[in-house]
Amino acid sequence: MSVIESIRPRLAKLTEIRRDLHAHPELAFAEHRTADLIARHLEAAGIEVHRGLGRTGIVGVVRGGRSLRAIGLRADIDALPMQERNEFAHRSVHEGCMHACGHDGHATMLLGAAEALAARRDFDGTVYLIFQPAEEGEGGGLAMIEDGLFERFPMESVFGMHNWPGMPAGQFGVRSGPVMASADRFDIDVRGHGAHAAMPHLGADPVTAGAALVQAIQTIVSRTIDPIDSAVVSVTRFNAGEAYNVIPDRAQLCGTVRAFSEIVQDRVESALQRICDGVAAAFDVEVRLDYRRGYPPTINSAAEAAVCAEVASELVGSVNVATDARPSMGAEDFAYFLQRKPGCYVWIGNGESEGGCMLHNPTYDFNDGIIATGVAYWVELVRKVLAPAR
Repeated sequence: MSVIESIRPRLAKLTEIRRDLHAHPELAFAEHRTADLIARHLEAAGIEVHRGLGRTGIVGVVRGGRSLRAIGLRADIDALPMQERNEFAHRSVHEGCMHACGHDGHATMLLGAAEALAARRDFDGTVYLIFQPAEEGEGGGLAMIEDGLFERFPMESVFGMHNWPGMPAGQFGVRSGPVMASADRFDIDVRGHGAHAAMPHLGADPVTAGAALVQAIQTIVSRTIDPIDSAVVSVTRFNAGEAYNVIPDRAQLCGTVRAFSEIVQDRVESALQRICDGVAAAFDVEVRLDYRRGYPPTINSAAEAAVCAEVASELVGSVNVATDARPSMGAEDFAYFLQRKPGCYVWIGNGESEGGCMLHNPTYDFNDGIIATGVAYWVELVRKVLAPAR
């Protein structure tokens, strides 16, 4: 019997758990019901439970054999502040909050693996099951680290997994090196001098200065970043004025920067500052840049990526494992874990979603058909990495 088939008797229960989590989403650092549910199922499986890391995070501990080796498996548990548009029975019961990224499925797959590992304990070492809060922009991974995650639960490596709509169910994406980008934010405040729209010469127009900024910012990637590198600089908001016949005295621009290395982040930030200074001088306005670093790039270590690819290949066949999967310009706070420990973050295919919707879409739903595959991947990864010495 295959590992996936051995999990199927538990699939109905796991699906029930997943849909319960989907129906009761909770936002960053408010995942109290979710944490209670996770802790309850872990304890029922005889697993040691530690709560309160990163405020609402949980770590379960499963020991097998006598080895002092240890690894971590991580699942995120928070939802998004958006209104769900699905009409199925397990849609969100909370207005303005939904699991639109599959964290309900991630938590369920790790719970299923926890139960299987605790029941058999056919590995040599310790597995730390990390249920992390606040992945969606609030840095729950960093919060757990600052609460002593790696000191209290010393592990040699750490692993993560995320569903990927559009990738066929039953497939995996694994790659060494950068897999997800950084996510920085910037705000630009342009202050000029207001005037009547019919007499612009009497003012200093922040709108034309802002328009020049938008145009100039588009040259950062094409003219200051090595074409071999990758970066995205997007202006996503431009606010100015309230009337047809008034030149306002202020304009505000906001946006995001994505990159796969700190060197590129530094170059983009420097270029933004030069452009702001140049536009300020050219248009006789004051321009202030507020640049804030967000999640760092998620970078897989080579050895751990190779192990994950091997495990996935043994599970679903090498033809179903994309080891050359293209990295994403999306961001992920698992990056903080990988800054401190070697490890690997993989994608599991979620299949073709209805209407082709991707993550963070109001009609998204996690595919329950991949739960068994995800559980089996976690179990086989533990068996591979913590295999008894021969």
